[in-house]
Amino acid sequence: MLQRVYDWSLRMARHRHAERALAGLCFVESSFVPALPEVMLLPMILAERAKAFRYALICTVSSVLGGVLGYAIGFFLFEAIGEPLLRFYGMSGDFEEVAGTYNEYGWLMVLIGGGITPIPYKVITIASGLTQLDFVTFVAASVVARGVRFALPCALLYRFGPQAKRLMDTRLTQVFWISLVLVVLGFVAAPYLFNG
Repeated sequence: MLQRVYDWSLRMARHRHAERALAGLCFVESSFVPALPEVMLLPMILAERAKAFRYALICTVSSVLGGVLGYAIGFFLFEAIGEPLLRFYGMSGDFEEVAGTYNEYGWLMVLIGGGITPIPYKVITIASGLTQLDFVTFVAASVVARGVRFALPCALLYRFGPQAKRLMDTRLTQVFWISLVLVVLGFVAAPYLFNG
């Protein structure tokens, strides 16, 4: 089954609307939908290696824009939308109580959590809006974090594209399980942002 999904992804990566779909996926992943943009990004690079850095830019811009929506949800619509979303990720408690502490290190949370760790970026965007982290700081840290997040795999696949494709063709199941473990770890770690 994984092989069929992988083959389908490679075919869809060449579709004329693939870039728009990738941008939309990165946008919603950053604000409210549990998703993994790499599921679409990696096959697109494997299908057209020359566009790797274009794809990285598309992912970064749309992800930061989605992050701005997540920030707005936390800032303006926390009770209606933000709180249920954070509780979905296992976060509970008095969010206002930790606002000061979060703001002190919020830029670092956005920088590290948004780019390096598997903690869902949408949790960080909503928390940043809720705690009223300085918006310019939030956007600047998001650009760096998401830029690194997407540029690194794009650069690696640009450089090692044929070898990476061979790896995916021969070790698809192992790659899938490693990716799934990283996603689960992110969801498990997310509650510690507020619950300590």
